[in-house]
Formats: sequence, C-alpha cells, structure tokens
Amino acid sequence: MVNQDWFDKDFYAILGVAKDVDEKELKKRYRKLAREWHPDAKPGDKAAEQKFKDIGEAYAVLSDPEQRKQYDAVRAMGGGARFTAGAGGPGGAGGFEDIFSQMFGGGGGAQNVRFSTGGQGGIDLEDLLGAFGGAAGGGGFPGGAQGFPGGAQGFPGGDQGFPGGFQGGGRARTMKGQDVEARTTIDFRAAATGDTVTLSKPDGGRITTRIPAGVKDGQKIRLRGKGMPSPVQGGEPGDMFLHVTVTPHAVFGRDGDTNLTLDLPVTFAEAALGATVPVPTLDGGTVKVKIAPGTPSGRVLRVKGRGIDAKSGKGDLLAKVQVVVPQRLSDTARAAVEALQAEEAGTDPRAELIERARR
Repeated sequence: MVNQDWFDKDFYAILGVAKDVDEKELKKRYRKLAREWHPDAKPGDKAAEQKFKDIGEAYAVLSDPEQRKQYDAVRAMGGGARFTAGAGGPGGAGGFEDIFSQMFGGGGGAQNVRFSTGGQGGIDLEDLLGAFGGAAGGGGFPGGAQGFPGGAQGFPGGDQGFPGGFQGGGRARTMKGQDVEARTTIDFRAAATGDTVTLSKPDGGRITTRIPAGVKDGQKIRLRGKGMPSPVQGGEPGDMFLHVTVTPHAVFGRDGDTNLTLDLPVTFAEAALGATVPVPTLDGGTVKVKIAPGTPSGRVLRVKGRGIDAKSGKGDLLAKVQVVVPQRLSDTARAAVEALQAEEAGTDPRAELIERARR
C-alpha cells in the first residue's frame, strides 16, 4: 500500500542494494538478510523483529516490477524528504498536497486539495493513489507488504525455509507461540481408563483436555496448540507439555503399556490339589481363574483381555500366585501336615539349587 512510508523509507538502503539492482541480486540479498534477522534466530530481540519486518516490506515492494516503478516515481518526486500534512499558502512547508499537485498537474491549486484516511470532509488517500497506479496495481496492492494477507510477494510456501510465507510486511507466520508446562495428578484407575482434566495456563486461562487411557506415572504428554498464542497474527500457537503423576493402587500394578498385574493369594490346599478361584478386575468385578494341581508360588496366570484397553490394543491381567502359609494350625491340620512331612521324608527341594550354585 502506498503511504507515508514510501516517502520516509529508502527500501534500497534497507536491503543494501543499488537502485539499478536486478531481480536475481535483489532476491539473493533479501534471502541473506532474512536468514540473518529472522526472529527465530534472535528470540526476544525486538530490534531484530522490526529489522526483519522492514526487510520484508522493502523486498515486497522492490521485487514487484509495478510497485517498484511506482515507488521510484514517488521517491523521485518527494526527493526522499519527510512530508507532513502540509500547510497551504505561500511559504508553507509543502506536504502531500504539493507532491500530488505535481503528479496530477494541479500547479498552485494544491492548497484546495485535502487528504484524509477516509470518512467525511476529504478525499481518501488510498483511493487517490489507486488512480495513480491503476485499479489493479495501485492503492491497496494485495499480496504486498503492510500487513495484507498473502505476505511478501506471494511466497505461499515460504522463502528459504520459512513455511507459510511472510505477512504483515515481513513477520513470519512461523513465529510460534511460547510452549508451556503443566502438571496434574490422577489416580491409578483414571490413568488406566483415561480421564478428563482441567488445566491452568500461565496467562490465567484454563483448558480442558482428555488424558488417553494407559498413561504412566511420570509421562509427559504433548498437547498441540494449547500453549501461548503466537505474537504475530496468523502464527501457530505454542504447545503445552503436561507432566502426569499417577498415584499407586493398593492391588494393581503395571507391566508394560497395557498389562495389569496383581498378587493372587491361594491356600496350600488350592495350590496342591487345584481349584477355581475369583480374581479381582480393575472395573470392580471379578473373573474366575483355574489353579492347576501342584501350582507353585510365583507362577503367573494370564487372564486375556482384562488389562488396559488403549489405542495400541487391549492388555492382559497377570495374576502371580502367592501360596499362603497358615499362621495357626488346629490339631487336625497339624496332624495332616505332619503326615505329609512323613510322606516327603528324604526329599530335598533345595538340592538342585545348591548344585547349580556350585557350578
């Protein structure tokens, strides 16, 4: 858009090129400066951000033949001086009126022309400049600098690795918002089945998000786009990194991503003779499990499909047999155990262990 900047700013000087620079050299110079002053390369540097904007604005104008022609014409008439709104009359400090009297041959009648940014009582400056450049190429210059959508000269895919092109006279759409971190604590069952939590952001905002089934204690979840907004219009928001703490369960544990574990107490008689026993499940119910005769303590019984139901698949419930030794025996029970002991006389269950230890 033609405005005061075209009178004030020397785009050739901003890019460090001669006024007769060709298209190839102009682009080469622009890419070098854009990489050097890109805000991502100088995070937090406001001066660099403004410099990058000025570079993009200058290239937006000079890389377009029609805009460059109009810019050169305006600069030639204005002589590079700074113009004010103008004070008409003899001896006044010439303003926009004087420049446009030269453009349109108005001579000394320029004092009767007034310019405004639109509204009542004056001629719209942009409409008038549109007449200078023609309906298609003057006035607003879609696709050019000064904050019009399309960014710097229509590079929809970005220039030199800046996806999204430039917007707002040189600001990069890729200026991502700040990433933030948050923490939450959930119980074991909620972690296994999934849960919805509400989180606070540094700016005072709050977001509600779903924690997927199967999250582990200490796991960090990336919530895309839930961080701080981009500092530039159209920029991508930052992400939120959620640190999850899972409180332990009194019965269940985890094995891998989807398997649940528990210790299953059985009596000596159940382990020795075999039995069918109930095993608790995470949903609060039970499932029947068969104990084979002679099952030793420590054997793991797998219950299919009773683990965590996650995106990666459904896990199993792993029940580890723990043979319970009675703390007290009745006279009858003691007599039975003593009879069993007599039957096993001469059998040493540790003999093989000691032999392997000596090898």
